[in-house]
Amino acid sequence: QVQLVESGGGLVQAGGSLRLSCVASGSIFGPAVMGWYRQAPGKQRELVATMSSGGTTNYADSVKGRCTISRDNAKNTVFLQMNSLKPEDTAVYYCNVKRVISGYEYWGQGTQVTVSS
Repeated sequence: QVQLVESGGGLVQAGGSLRLSCVASGSIFGPAVMGWYRQAPGKQRELVATMSSGGTTNYADSVKGRCTISRDNAKNTVFLQMNSLKPEDTAVYYCNVKRVISGYEYWGQGTQVTVSS
């Protein structure tokens, strides 16, 4: 069983920065994609950024140039550095781990990010 615990969310003014962290407890056997998704009130959950075990990254167009995803495979941890935050970045941010071979995925409980204008 894998559990994901996020941290680092909070309230920040527009233009500010936040760094989200997600630690996966338990064993993730084999390659896995780790990433971040977000869900704003009244909207569907959407991809923010993902990173493969080999370091390949994928970003939503809305965050390119402002966010950087990184991971520490030895510690089963993924980070999301968010800069130049905008009010439209306000959402609950969820950590996600998806096993490449089985396709099974895990979700964290979410961390709130609020950007004030």
